[in-house]
Amino acid sequence: MNRVRLLVFNPVLQVLDYRVPAGMAIEFGQLVMAPLGPRQVLGIVWEPDRLPGDEVPEAKLRPILEVLPAAPLSKALRGLIEWTADYYVAPMNSVARMALGSMAALRGGGTTTEYRLSGDEPRRLTPQRAAAMDALHGEQASIRELAALASVSEGVLRGMLGAGILEPVTVDLDRPYPRARPDHAPPALSELQDAAAQQLVGAVRSGGFTPFLLDGVTGSGKTECYFEAIAEAIQLGRQVLVLLPEIALTQNFLRRFEARFGTPPVLWHSSVKQSERRRAWRAIVSGEAQVVVGARSALFMPFKTLGLIVVDEAHEVSFKQDDGVRYNARDVAVIRARFEQAPVILASATPALESLQLAEAGVYTKIDLPDRFGGAQLPDVEIVDLRKEVPERGRWLAPRLVAKLTERLARGEQSLLFLNRRGYAPLTLCRHCGYRFQCPNCSAWLVEHRLSRRLACHHCGHETSTPEECPECHTGDCLVACGPGVERIADEVRELLPDARLAVVTSDTLNSPEKISAFVEAAEGKLIDVIVGTQLVTKGYHFPDLTLVGVVDADLGLEGGDLRAAERTYQQIAQVSGRAGRGEKPGEVLIQTRHPEAAVFAALAAGDRDAFYAAEAEARKDAGAPPFGRWAAIIVSSEDEAEAREAAKSIGAMAPNLPDVMVLGPAPAPLALLRGRYRYRLLINARRSAQLQDVIRAWLGQLQFAQGVRVAVDIDPYSFV
Repeated sequence: MNRVRLLVFNPVLQVLDYRVPAGMAIEFGQLVMAPLGPRQVLGIVWEPDRLPGDEVPEAKLRPILEVLPAAPLSKALRGLIEWTADYYVAPMNSVARMALGSMAALRGGGTTTEYRLSGDEPRRLTPQRAAAMDALHGEQASIRELAALASVSEGVLRGMLGAGILEPVTVDLDRPYPRARPDHAPPALSELQDAAAQQLVGAVRSGGFTPFLLDGVTGSGKTECYFEAIAEAIQLGRQVLVLLPEIALTQNFLRRFEARFGTPPVLWHSSVKQSERRRAWRAIVSGEAQVVVGARSALFMPFKTLGLIVVDEAHEVSFKQDDGVRYNARDVAVIRARFEQAPVILASATPALESLQLAEAGVYTKIDLPDRFGGAQLPDVEIVDLRKEVPERGRWLAPRLVAKLTERLARGEQSLLFLNRRGYAPLTLCRHCGYRFQCPNCSAWLVEHRLSRRLACHHCGHETSTPEECPECHTGDCLVACGPGVERIADEVRELLPDARLAVVTSDTLNSPEKISAFVEAAEGKLIDVIVGTQLVTKGYHFPDLTLVGVVDADLGLEGGDLRAAERTYQQIAQVSGRAGRGEKPGEVLIQTRHPEAAVFAALAAGDRDAFYAAEAEARKDAGAPPFGRWAAIIVSSEDEAEAREAAKSIGAMAPNLPDVMVLGPAPAPLALLRGRYRYRLLINARRSAQLQDVIRAWLGQLQFAQGVRVAVDIDPYSFV
């Protein structure tokens, strides 16, 4: 090759041509450095016929500067990048960036310096140093990462280093991972589990693309089944990727994985420190990483010999990314498996309607696990009509649920109260003048967090301390909390059951692997009587003595006009219900609602999932909604409201007039102000026959926007705010 075409990581340019210097060996997928003006730019060598760009005359080509010492991105991964960019109408270089580690990882291993507490405690400590020592116990990382963990400045830590409170540690960036052993602790499987496992193992052994939907009730042992497929892949020397929807689920999964294979898997998610990310990326590229467990971003890692993909809790909404490249990891995982010619397993107790439809059509191979492992029974589900069984004044738990909690406490059994709302109350107002605390950056109310005495926006992260008086009328002792959050429910339980040992489980309280592990150990050790939690506790946990689940406000998920609201509500409540009665003791679930006639609650009470999904599918078909039709959104935003509005109007004015495409809007988004940007939305509803992405590209390609305007496309949206 005398000349090459590069996909470059530049916000303005995507494609540039360069000359290959004499003696330099180049192949497709290689990572290189090339000149761009006075600077250098990272690029990936790409097939010219697959990367459109202007042809540059030979005489004007500048030479490649350097080939980086990292393995080329495979043809399968390059195909995935192309497909993702095309399907989600995203820049190719934005997609490709997700496949790369840091520049340090691209350039090689070597060593780095991290820091930890030395064990020396000086006689006198400043308050900041004392707080940092408490926060950094057992931690080792860079100064920047330690500063973030301890919530202090880097200067404080450098002072501690100079005082001998911190010590440097040299870390080998390419030290090998312990090897997982497929025969370490094989489980005893039931007959149904064994049949399912053998089907998955056979697909791994045969190789080739086979998509599976592993549909098993909560507690049926889905994880043990796909662990056997992982064991087979390890035995054959192939790499495995397991995607989890929540980082919080990782710790529980790690314990189970280590018990089965004798060592933890390789981790990849946003909370992994930088030196570990470099180590993991290089081990993935070299093929040394046997099993990688991570969040959705792990999907684009450059595996050398990927032989199996598992998507656990495949129905989860958090697999859809809502900024940057707006992809759905569940769907992209299937496409990656197709490019890699490997099996993919979508595991769930409550599969997405789209997955069930593909299974019914024969696109996915469906494996059913209809019974719980070990003879455990699914819990009894009862509906509590809050219009008839009214909680006491100022309380949120109905008398029947309070009585059940009291019974469980007397029997030494555990209970779980579920409310998917963090904090103490979703709205705080002044009883004197009616002033409401609103986020200055978003059109959202500030949520009161009484444990930390702060008001916080759950959209942009803005925080302020809870004031002593109303900022509008300056009246003291006049602030009223409206509605319940988990902290408020926990306070109610403390008043009703003063002897009960409580745990509040949210992303605020379990914000580190250590805290998650401590919670699991306490719950398994019967040191907790009542768990009050958000969706963080709806899946992945197995507490044999947990026999009661109370859903405090089941109607919450039905609000907001989301086309998937009923499906999400069913999935969430079914998942949290599945925490009850997983051992020998029978379980019971009470669902509090003001709409007991809703089809979703009737299906939950009757245990008739198929009837619910059939009705939901019929409603979607009538509305032309997925999986029977297509949805897309165009989100226009700017820091200037008039600028955003005019840009949205210009897009609406040029909307295509096609028989199989309907455009709704523009209109202000439900969250009209988000992180300081004003937002407008257009929704597109299209038939399956429409070439939706081509239509959107041609539509937006003819328009020019002001510099401050951002236009984002969301194919198959899950969020409508």
